[in-house]
This record gives sequence, structure tokens and C-alpha cells, in this order.
Amino acid sequence: MKAASEPAAQKYGPELPPPTAAALAEAFPDLDGMDLRKHMDTPLLGYLLVDQLEWQDAEEGDRGVWDISGWLGYDLNRLWWRSEGERSNGEFEAAEMHLLYGRAISRWWDVVAGIRQDFEPGPGRTYAAVGIQGLAPYWFETQLTLYAGEQGQTAARLEAEYELLLTNRLILQPLVEINAYGQRDLENGIGAGFSDMEAGLRLRYEIRREFAPYVGLNWSRSLGNTADLIKAGGGDISELTAVVGLRMWF
Repeated sequence: MKAASEPAAQKYGPELPPPTAAALAEAFPDLDGMDLRKHMDTPLLGYLLVDQLEWQDAEEGDRGVWDISGWLGYDLNRLWWRSEGERSNGEFEAAEMHLLYGRAISRWWDVVAGIRQDFEPGPGRTYAAVGIQGLAPYWFETQLTLYAGEQGQTAARLEAEYELLLTNRLILQPLVEINAYGQRDLENGIGAGFSDMEAGLRLRYEIRREFAPYVGLNWSRSLGNTADLIKAGGGDISELTAVVGLRMWF
């Protein structure tokens, strides 16, 4: 007659010893302290945005305007560039270029540092630049940049824009820019303090996500001491123009 049950050791084999702390640590590593990005291949990426490539109906004649930016790099570290300017009656009215190193400090923000070169108007100016750029609350795309130039010149620029989706492809984009200078620059017609501001409203239709024609209005005004210099020279301190252009990205 068989026994009602067999010993556990005979039925299931010898009992295993409990795992040690070292074995548990090896089997279940502390992922909170591990930077997984160090163990992943990060590709070299690039981006080019032609935010404004437009024609403006200005009082003194038709004007071409561009605002182009882009970057090359990785998730955390990137080389940024910005270029913007205006051309009217066969001459450049304004032209500048930024070359910046950018470092991501959060999911939505980068700090940048580099140089800005002004080519027009007047004598060229070179500035060291440092700033922050990214998405502010409520999805405002924001850039704040501070500058230090030759002979103690200082400046600051704040830019903000927002995209309001009217339909899946029809987008209204308001934007504003304001500039300030620490001291006057008479050769370039700039006074100390807030010098100028610009506000625009552009309505674009995205034929493809990467390609969108747009129409809109753009208003600019000189401020403070800069406005006084312009009025003393017989110029206008404010202007409202209709714009037609293209927006593209690659």
C-alpha cells in the first residue's frame, strides 16, 4: 500500500535557498539611477524653418522680408542659427545672423549662447549673445536673448508667437517682438532704452504640413529715444503693411 503523500523534497526536488541581496540587486537593477540615454544611440538630426519669406506692401516701395532658423545636433546639444532681414529697392534695410550653441535644460526649454552679427543698417555690429528659448505656459513659443557688444553696448530682445488652429490646416499666428538697448548708437539711428516693437498677424493654410502660403498684417513702431531720432530726421516712426508669403520647414 502506497503512502498517502510523498515528502515535498521527493516530489518537487530539493528546496532552493532564498536569494541573497546581491542576487536580487543584479536581477533587478535600480533604473531610477540609470541614465538610459547613455546606452542608446542618439542620431545626428537637423531642422530648417523658413518662418517668414514674404512680400510687404510698404509706403516707400515693395519690401522682401525673411526670418529663417534651424539647428543641427542631438537631443541635448545643438548648434542653432537664426537669420532675418529686409530688402527694399535693391538694397538691404536690415540683416543679421545668430550662431548659437544650445543645451536642453528641460523638456520644453533650451539655453543658448553664441554671437550675433548685424550687417545692416549702418556699420556692422558684433554681439555676444546668451538667452533662453522654448514653450512658455499656454504654448507661447518664446525667445529672450541678452546681448553685450563692442564698447560696452548692451541690448535685449523678446519674441513671442502663438499658433491658433482654426481648422486642421488653417492656422492663425500672432507674434510680437520688442528690442531695447543699453546706450545709444547714433551711427545706426538707435537711442537708449526701448527702441522698437513689431506685431504681426498671419493666416496660413498648410497645403502640406511642411509648406504653407499665408497672408496677414504687420505693424512696427519705433519707441522712446529711437523714435525721437527718426522724427528729427523726418522719418516715420510707425508703419502698417499687408504681407503675403510662404512658410516652410524641412
